[in-house]
Amino acid sequence: MSITRETVLAALKTISDPISGQDIVAAGIVRGLNIDGATVLFVLEIDPAKSEAYGPIRDQAEAVVKQLDGVDKASVMLTGHSQKAPPDLKPKAAAAPQGPQKIPGVDRIIAVASGKGGVGKSTVSANMACALAAQGRRVGLLDADVYGPSQPRMLGVSGRPASPDGKTILPLRNHGVTMMSIGLMTNDDQAVVWRGPMLMGALQQMLMQVQWGALDVLIVDLPPGTGDVQMTLAQKAHVDGAVIVSTPQDVALIDARKGIDMFNKLQVPILGMIENMSTHICSNCGHEEHVFGHGGVAAEADKLNVPLLAEIPLHLDVRLAADGGVPIVAAKPDSPQAQAFLEVAQALVDRGAA
Repeated sequence: MSITRETVLAALKTISDPISGQDIVAAGIVRGLNIDGATVLFVLEIDPAKSEAYGPIRDQAEAVVKQLDGVDKASVMLTGHSQKAPPDLKPKAAAAPQGPQKIPGVDRIIAVASGKGGVGKSTVSANMACALAAQGRRVGLLDADVYGPSQPRMLGVSGRPASPDGKTILPLRNHGVTMMSIGLMTNDDQAVVWRGPMLMGALQQMLMQVQWGALDVLIVDLPPGTGDVQMTLAQKAHVDGAVIVSTPQDVALIDARKGIDMFNKLQVPILGMIENMSTHICSNCGHEEHVFGHGGVAAEADKLNVPLLAEIPLHLDVRLAADGGVPIVAAKPDSPQAQAFLEVAQALVDRGAA
Protein backbone atom coordinates (compact mmCIF):
# COMPACT_ATOMS: atom_id res chain seq x y z
CA MET A 1 0.00 0.00 0.00
CA SER A 2 1.46 3.38 -1.05
CA ILE A 3 1.35 6.17 1.49
CA THR A 4 -0.19 9.51 0.53
CA ARG A 5 0.30 13.05 1.74
CA GLU A 6 -3.32 13.23 2.90
CA THR A 7 -2.91 10.09 5.02
CA VAL A 8 0.18 11.49 6.74
CA LEU A 9 -1.47 14.86 7.42
CA ALA A 10 -4.56 13.16 8.80
CA ALA A 11 -2.41 11.22 11.25
CA LEU A 12 -0.55 14.37 12.30
CA LYS A 13 -3.84 16.14 13.00
CA THR A 14 -4.27 13.85 16.01
CA ILE A 15 -1.33 15.60 17.73
CA SER A 16 -1.91 18.83 19.65
CA ASP A 17 0.41 21.81 19.43
CA PRO A 18 1.55 22.57 23.02
CA ILE A 19 1.50 26.34 22.46
CA SER A 20 -1.62 27.10 20.40
CA GLY A 21 -3.77 24.13 21.45
CA GLN A 22 -4.60 23.41 17.78
CA ASP A 23 -3.46 20.28 16.03
CA ILE A 24 0.07 20.66 14.62
CA VAL A 25 -1.18 20.77 11.01
CA ALA A 26 -3.67 23.58 11.72
CA ALA A 27 -0.97 25.38 13.73
CA GLY A 28 1.10 25.53 10.53
CA ILE A 29 4.31 24.03 11.93
CA VAL A 30 4.43 20.97 9.64
CA ARG A 31 6.68 21.92 6.71
CA GLY A 32 8.63 20.26 3.91
CA LEU A 33 6.60 17.02 3.87
CA ASN A 34 8.32 14.64 1.48
CA ILE A 35 7.27 11.04 0.73
CA ASP A 36 9.81 8.80 -0.97
CA GLY A 37 8.41 5.31 -1.34
CA ALA A 38 8.02 3.99 2.20
CA THR A 39 9.99 6.85 3.79
CA VAL A 40 8.38 10.01 5.14
CA LEU A 41 10.41 13.14 5.94
CA PHE A 42 9.15 16.44 7.28
CA VAL A 43 10.11 19.36 9.49
CA LEU A 44 8.41 20.94 12.49
CA GLU A 45 9.18 24.64 12.15
CA ILE A 46 8.92 26.19 15.60
CA ASP A 47 9.93 29.15 17.73
CA PRO A 48 13.52 28.35 18.85
CA ALA A 49 12.76 29.70 22.31
CA LYS A 50 10.16 26.95 22.79
CA SER A 51 12.18 24.07 21.35
CA GLU A 52 12.25 22.16 24.64
CA ALA A 53 8.45 21.85 24.60
CA TYR A 54 8.51 20.37 21.11
CA GLY A 55 10.97 17.52 21.70
CA PRO A 56 8.16 15.14 22.82
CA ILE A 57 5.93 16.41 19.99
CA ARG A 58 8.58 15.48 17.42
CA ASP A 59 8.90 11.99 18.92
CA GLN A 60 5.10 11.61 18.97
CA ALA A 61 4.78 12.74 15.35
CA GLU A 62 7.47 10.30 14.25
CA ALA A 63 5.82 7.43 16.12
CA VAL A 64 2.36 8.20 14.68
CA VAL A 65 3.65 8.27 11.10
CA LYS A 66 5.69 5.10 11.56
CA GLN A 67 2.51 3.23 12.53
CA LEU A 68 0.84 4.01 9.20
CA ASP A 69 0.48 1.20 6.70
CA GLY A 70 3.10 1.49 3.98
CA VAL A 71 5.61 3.47 6.07
CA ASP A 72 8.94 1.81 6.85
CA LYS A 73 10.77 4.89 8.10
CA ALA A 74 9.82 8.35 9.34
CA SER A 75 12.26 11.19 9.97
CA VAL A 76 11.22 14.40 11.71
CA MET A 77 13.49 17.38 12.33
CA LEU A 78 12.93 20.49 14.42
CA THR A 79 13.99 23.76 12.88
CA GLY A 80 13.51 27.27 14.18
CA HIS A 81 12.03 30.45 12.82
CA SER A 82 11.79 33.89 14.30
CA GLN A 83 8.32 35.12 15.20
CA LYS A 84 7.77 38.76 14.26
CA ALA A 85 6.46 40.90 17.09
CA PRO A 86 3.95 43.74 16.46
CA PRO A 87 5.70 47.00 15.59
CA ASP A 88 6.66 49.11 18.60
CA LEU A 89 6.23 52.79 17.81
CA LYS A 90 7.94 54.01 20.99
CA PRO A 91 11.49 55.28 20.45
CA LYS A 92 14.15 53.10 21.98
CA ALA A 93 17.89 52.63 21.86
CA ALA A 94 19.21 50.76 18.85
CA ALA A 95 20.05 47.13 19.60
CA ALA A 96 23.69 46.24 19.50
CA PRO A 97 24.40 44.31 16.27
CA GLN A 98 25.09 40.64 16.79
CA GLY A 99 28.11 39.52 14.87
CA PRO A 100 29.49 36.02 14.30
CA GLN A 101 29.56 33.92 17.46
CA LYS A 102 32.11 31.40 18.72
CA ILE A 103 30.81 27.84 18.96
CA PRO A 104 31.20 26.61 22.56
CA GLY A 105 34.23 24.33 22.89
CA VAL A 106 35.47 24.93 19.32
CA ASP A 107 38.77 26.82 19.03
CA ARG A 108 38.84 27.36 15.26
CA ILE A 109 36.59 26.90 12.24
CA ILE A 110 37.94 26.23 8.74
CA ALA A 111 35.57 26.33 5.77
CA VAL A 112 36.41 24.13 2.78
CA ALA A 113 34.82 25.60 -0.31
CA SER A 114 34.73 25.60 -4.08
CA GLY A 115 32.87 27.75 -6.52
CA LYS A 116 32.17 24.76 -8.76
CA GLY A 117 30.73 21.35 -7.96
CA GLY A 118 32.53 18.13 -8.77
CA VAL A 119 36.05 19.28 -7.93
CA GLY A 120 36.45 16.88 -4.99
CA LYS A 121 35.83 19.32 -2.15
CA SER A 122 34.14 16.73 0.08
CA THR A 123 36.92 14.22 -0.53
CA VAL A 124 39.45 16.88 0.44
CA SER A 125 37.42 17.78 3.55
CA ALA A 126 37.22 14.17 4.78
CA ASN A 127 40.92 13.48 4.20
CA MET A 128 41.96 16.83 5.66
CA ALA A 129 39.96 16.04 8.81
CA CYS A 130 41.56 12.59 9.14
CA ALA A 131 45.01 14.07 8.46
CA LEU A 132 44.57 16.67 11.21
CA ALA A 133 43.38 13.93 13.58
CA ALA A 134 46.53 11.98 12.71
CA GLN A 135 48.50 15.09 13.76
CA GLY A 136 46.92 14.78 17.20
CA ARG A 137 44.35 17.52 16.72
CA ARG A 138 40.82 17.22 18.09
CA VAL A 139 38.81 17.48 14.89
CA GLY A 140 35.15 17.92 14.01
CA LEU A 141 33.62 17.80 10.53
CA LEU A 142 30.30 19.48 9.70
CA ASP A 143 28.80 18.39 6.40
CA ALA A 144 27.03 21.62 5.41
CA ASP A 145 26.33 20.43 1.85
CA VAL A 146 22.66 19.98 2.76
CA TYR A 147 21.44 19.11 -0.74
CA GLY A 148 24.26 16.63 -1.45
CA PRO A 149 25.63 15.31 1.85
CA SER A 150 28.40 12.75 1.28
CA GLN A 151 30.41 12.72 4.50
CA PRO A 152 28.47 9.83 6.14
CA ARG A 153 29.55 7.58 3.24
CA MET A 154 33.11 8.90 3.10
CA LEU A 155 33.71 8.52 6.85
CA GLY A 156 31.83 5.21 7.12
CA VAL A 157 29.27 6.61 9.57
CA SER A 158 25.64 5.50 9.76
CA GLY A 159 22.79 5.68 12.21
CA ARG A 160 20.71 8.57 13.45
CA PRO A 161 22.26 10.98 15.98
CA ALA A 162 20.66 10.84 19.43
CA SER A 163 19.10 13.78 21.25
CA PRO A 164 18.73 13.14 24.99
CA ASP A 165 16.67 16.27 25.66
CA GLY A 166 15.05 16.97 22.30
CA LYS A 167 17.34 19.96 21.85
CA THR A 168 20.99 18.93 22.03
CA ILE A 169 22.22 16.68 19.18
CA LEU A 170 24.93 14.11 19.83
CA PRO A 171 27.27 13.77 16.81
CA LEU A 172 28.82 10.54 15.59
CA ARG A 173 32.51 9.69 15.36
CA ASN A 174 34.88 7.62 13.22
CA HIS A 175 38.58 7.69 12.23
CA GLY A 176 39.23 10.16 15.06
CA VAL A 177 36.78 12.71 13.62
CA THR A 178 33.55 13.91 15.24
CA MET A 179 30.98 14.34 12.46
CA MET A 180 27.51 15.73 11.87
CA SER A 181 25.56 15.74 8.61
CA ILE A 182 21.98 16.15 7.44
CA GLY A 183 22.67 12.92 5.53
CA LEU A 184 22.39 11.07 8.85
CA MET A 185 18.74 12.18 9.02
CA THR A 186 17.72 10.97 5.55
CA ASN A 187 18.08 7.98 3.27
CA ASP A 188 20.90 7.93 0.72
CA ASP A 189 18.48 8.37 -2.19
CA GLN A 190 16.17 10.85 -0.47
CA ALA A 191 16.14 14.46 -1.66
CA VAL A 192 16.06 17.35 0.80
CA VAL A 193 13.48 19.72 -0.71
CA TRP A 194 13.91 22.87 1.40
CA ARG A 195 13.82 26.58 0.75
CA GLY A 196 16.38 29.02 2.09
CA PRO A 197 14.92 29.73 5.57
CA MET A 198 14.63 26.02 6.40
CA LEU A 199 18.13 25.46 5.05
CA MET A 200 19.57 28.20 7.25
CA GLY A 201 17.65 26.95 10.28
CA ALA A 202 19.06 23.45 9.85
CA LEU A 203 22.60 24.81 9.48
CA GLN A 204 22.27 26.87 12.66
CA GLN A 205 21.02 23.80 14.52
CA MET A 206 23.98 21.74 13.33
CA LEU A 207 26.36 24.52 14.35
CA MET A 208 24.97 25.57 17.70
CA GLN A 209 22.91 22.65 19.01
CA VAL A 210 25.36 19.83 18.29
CA GLN A 211 27.39 18.82 21.32
CA TRP A 212 30.76 19.12 19.59
CA GLY A 213 32.76 18.87 22.80
CA ALA A 214 36.27 20.31 22.99
CA LEU A 215 37.69 20.68 19.46
CA ASP A 216 40.88 22.25 18.19
CA VAL A 217 39.29 22.73 14.79
CA LEU A 218 35.90 22.27 13.13
CA ILE A 219 36.06 21.74 9.37
CA VAL A 220 32.92 22.81 7.51
CA ASP A 221 32.38 21.11 4.15
CA LEU A 222 30.40 23.72 2.21
CA PRO A 223 28.22 23.18 -0.87
CA PRO A 224 29.43 24.62 -4.18
CA GLY A 225 28.48 28.16 -5.07
CA THR A 226 28.06 31.40 -3.15
CA GLY A 227 24.61 31.09 -1.59
CA ASP A 228 22.63 30.91 1.63
CA VAL A 229 24.78 28.32 3.41
CA GLN A 230 28.04 30.21 2.92
CA MET A 231 26.52 33.52 3.99
CA THR A 232 24.79 32.01 7.04
CA LEU A 233 27.99 30.32 8.19
CA ALA A 234 30.05 33.51 7.97
CA GLN A 235 27.36 35.66 9.59
CA LYS A 236 26.46 33.31 12.45
CA ALA A 237 29.80 31.68 13.33
CA HIS A 238 33.32 33.05 13.65
CA VAL A 239 35.13 31.43 10.70
CA ASP A 240 38.92 31.59 11.08
CA GLY A 241 39.67 30.93 7.44
CA ALA A 242 38.73 29.19 4.21
CA VAL A 243 40.52 26.64 2.04
CA ILE A 244 39.57 26.83 -1.65
CA VAL A 245 39.57 23.61 -3.69
CA SER A 246 39.69 23.67 -7.48
CA THR A 247 40.78 21.57 -10.40
CA PRO A 248 43.33 23.19 -12.76
CA GLN A 249 41.11 23.96 -15.74
CA ASP A 250 39.88 27.47 -16.48
CA VAL A 251 36.17 26.62 -16.04
CA ALA A 252 36.75 25.56 -12.42
CA LEU A 253 39.08 28.49 -11.69
CA ILE A 254 36.48 31.01 -12.88
CA ASP A 255 34.09 29.76 -10.20
CA ALA A 256 36.86 29.46 -7.62
CA ARG A 257 37.59 33.18 -8.07
CA LYS A 258 33.94 33.92 -7.30
CA GLY A 259 34.19 31.85 -4.12
CA ILE A 260 37.31 33.75 -3.06
CA ASP A 261 35.60 37.07 -3.77
CA MET A 262 32.65 35.99 -1.61
CA PHE A 263 34.90 35.20 1.36
CA ASN A 264 36.70 38.52 0.92
CA LYS A 265 33.36 40.32 1.10
CA LEU A 266 32.42 38.29 4.19
CA GLN A 267 35.82 39.16 5.74
CA VAL A 268 36.92 35.52 6.00
CA PRO A 269 40.66 35.12 5.33
CA ILE A 270 41.82 32.66 2.65
CA LEU A 271 44.20 30.13 4.23
CA GLY A 272 45.28 28.68 0.90
CA MET A 273 44.26 26.82 -2.24
CA ILE A 274 44.39 23.14 -3.16
CA GLU A 275 44.71 21.87 -6.71
CA ASN A 276 42.77 18.60 -6.81
CA MET A 277 43.05 16.03 -9.62
CA SER A 278 46.32 17.71 -10.47
CA THR A 279 47.99 14.85 -12.31
CA HIS A 280 47.34 11.23 -13.23
CA ILE A 281 49.96 8.49 -13.46
CA CYS A 282 48.96 5.43 -15.50
CA SER A 283 49.00 2.31 -13.34
CA ASN A 284 50.09 0.20 -16.35
CA CYS A 285 52.87 2.20 -17.97
CA GLY A 286 53.72 4.90 -15.44
CA HIS A 287 53.05 7.74 -17.90
CA GLU A 288 52.13 11.01 -16.19
CA GLU A 289 49.25 12.90 -17.76
CA HIS A 290 47.60 16.18 -16.76
CA VAL A 291 44.00 15.33 -17.56
CA PHE A 292 42.60 18.69 -16.44
CA GLY A 293 45.70 20.75 -17.18
CA HIS A 294 48.30 21.66 -14.59
CA GLY A 295 49.44 24.67 -12.63
CA GLY A 296 46.29 26.74 -12.95
CA VAL A 297 45.62 26.79 -9.22
CA ALA A 298 49.28 27.52 -8.43
CA ALA A 299 49.19 30.53 -10.77
CA GLU A 300 45.94 31.74 -9.20
CA ALA A 301 47.31 31.35 -5.67
CA ASP A 302 50.43 33.28 -6.64
CA LYS A 303 48.32 36.07 -8.14
CA LEU A 304 46.25 36.29 -4.94
CA ASN A 305 49.33 35.99 -2.72
CA VAL A 306 47.92 32.99 -0.83
CA PRO A 307 49.67 29.64 -0.24
CA LEU A 308 49.26 26.66 -2.56
CA LEU A 309 48.67 24.03 0.09
CA ALA A 310 48.90 20.93 -2.13
CA GLU A 311 48.56 19.40 -5.57
CA ILE A 312 46.47 16.26 -5.03
CA PRO A 313 46.86 13.56 -7.71
CA LEU A 314 43.95 11.95 -9.52
CA HIS A 315 44.13 8.34 -8.35
CA LEU A 316 41.74 5.39 -8.22
CA ASP A 317 42.69 4.56 -4.62
CA VAL A 318 41.39 7.95 -3.40
CA ARG A 319 37.99 7.26 -4.94
CA LEU A 320 37.81 3.65 -3.73
CA ALA A 321 38.77 4.66 -0.20
CA ALA A 322 36.10 7.38 -0.07
CA ASP A 323 33.39 5.05 -1.41
CA GLY A 324 34.46 2.42 1.13
CA GLY A 325 34.08 4.75 4.11
CA VAL A 326 37.79 4.87 4.97
CA PRO A 327 39.52 8.00 3.57
CA ILE A 328 42.88 7.37 1.92
CA VAL A 329 44.68 9.03 4.86
CA ALA A 330 43.27 6.32 7.16
CA ALA A 331 43.30 3.48 4.62
CA LYS A 332 46.82 3.94 3.19
CA PRO A 333 48.63 6.59 5.26
CA ASP A 334 52.01 5.86 3.62
CA SER A 335 50.76 6.29 0.05
CA PRO A 336 51.75 9.38 -1.98
CA GLN A 337 48.08 10.37 -2.14
CA ALA A 338 47.72 10.31 1.66
CA GLN A 339 51.00 12.16 2.09
CA ALA A 340 49.63 15.07 0.06
CA PHE A 341 46.75 15.48 2.52
CA LEU A 342 49.07 15.07 5.49
CA GLU A 343 51.21 17.91 4.11
CA VAL A 344 48.10 20.11 4.00
CA ALA A 345 47.36 19.30 7.63
CA GLN A 346 50.95 19.99 8.66
CA ALA A 347 50.92 23.34 6.84
CA LEU A 348 47.72 24.40 8.62
CA VAL A 349 49.09 23.33 12.01
CA ASP A 350 52.40 25.13 11.39
CA ARG A 351 50.53 28.33 10.57
CA GLY A 352 48.40 28.04 13.72
CA ALA A 353 45.24 27.70 11.63
CA ALA A 354 44.30 24.23 12.94
